[in-house]
Amino acid sequence: MANLVIIMSDEHNPFYSSPYGHEFIKTPNMQKLANEGTVFKNSYCPSPLCLPSRSAFISGKRVHQIQTYSNCNVNLEKNIPSYGKVLKDNGIHSVHIGKVDVYADGEKLEFSEMLNPHDRNLPGDTNHKRIPLSIRKGADARANGFGIRTKKGDDEYCIDLAVEWIKKKGVKMDKDWVLCVNILNPHLPHICPEKFWKMYEGFENLPDYGLECDSGRHPYACDLRSHFQTEGFTKEQINGLRRGYYGCVSFVDQQLGCVIDALEASGLRENTNIVYTSDHGEMLGKFGMWWKCSLFEDSVRIPMIASGPNFRKGRVVKTPVDLLDLTAFTFKSSGLDVPKGFNGTPLDELPENDKERFVFSEYHGHGTRSGAYMIRKGDWKFIMNMNAENQLFNLSNDPHELINLIEKYSAKANELEECLRSICDPEKENQRAHDFEAEQLEGIYKDYSEELKI
Repeated sequence: MANLVIIMSDEHNPFYSSPYGHEFIKTPNMQKLANEGTVFKNSYCPSPLCLPSRSAFISGKRVHQIQTYSNCNVNLEKNIPSYGKVLKDNGIHSVHIGKVDVYADGEKLEFSEMLNPHDRNLPGDTNHKRIPLSIRKGADARANGFGIRTKKGDDEYCIDLAVEWIKKKGVKMDKDWVLCVNILNPHLPHICPEKFWKMYEGFENLPDYGLECDSGRHPYACDLRSHFQTEGFTKEQINGLRRGYYGCVSFVDQQLGCVIDALEASGLRENTNIVYTSDHGEMLGKFGMWWKCSLFEDSVRIPMIASGPNFRKGRVVKTPVDLLDLTAFTFKSSGLDVPKGFNGTPLDELPENDKERFVFSEYHGHGTRSGAYMIRKGDWKFIMNMNAENQLFNLSNDPHELINLIEKYSAKANELEECLRSICDPEKENQRAHDFEAEQLEGIYKDYSEELKI
């Protein structure tokens, strides 16, 4: 049994960090955690969007099970136990700091403590209509969302709360505890303290792969560029957004270091597991795409770096994992069995290279004409697109997903589709998602039309 600290950032593509092989991004604290513990090289989110992914993590259930498809929270509130409540009910002190953004307000999740919760106000995102595809008005203005931040932000406040809690409460606890700290960086806008902006002066660069790639011309990719109005981004804006993102990642690393230092100073480090992760990735201009909402690797992959008494030093795990495995580990770290109804296998129980294990992700949110599902197994990745061509990639030979092998390796695609169907009926769940979307849109027009001027 051990304490557990989870630091969850927002929108961190793991390929932009040193433990995942980036050449110049400075992330010394992530690297320290990796050197002292385990790096899960192939980690995925349950859905590449904030509310769906975080809802799955907190509940231990898949997105289609709880119908948290998008960032719209109309008709959403559900009485689903959070992992924090289950821990509390079993004598483990559970603490949540910062962003919540799930199927219920933070105070209703029944953690032992809920500090500085950030709940999404009703009705949430109302731009999630898919047929016909909604266009996000003013989204092109995001192209200028980069530069220097001069004031202390909420992330620093959340980290300060975490450090204070560790030093004043954590050290005095007579029971095991789990602390989850949520920070908003490197989520857009890509604005960072001057120190980190200057750190990447001269490192401005454009994505290696643009709209000319076959993957960039896939109908879902075209949908997302239209939805977010990204095709007009200039070279200067793309350079600025990428430079700002690098700075935001290094800022997140600094905040991670503050928490590690607090544990070491308080004498808690040896008996505390630490996991750094994120809710989803960031396309960062690849294939002309930005932010998340896609099942391409840059959007659906997340960092997962763990250190502490449950994790062997210097271990690299290639077996695919996801956030639900982290949810399962919150119980294992506390000496509990994973409760019935929670998906996932505790992270520390997974072998280094299980080529038969597969992970699943799904997307039913804004910006694409219909739903999509993903299976990752071994070197292979299969994407079932419900209203466009399916995709199959061999990530060992083609890590950037440039060559769709769906026709050449139909037997492999069929094998992975069987894995997908062992989890859900994709056609049925896709229709349920569209029906729920229609109910939400009806509720928006009924209850919020005057407020939103629609």
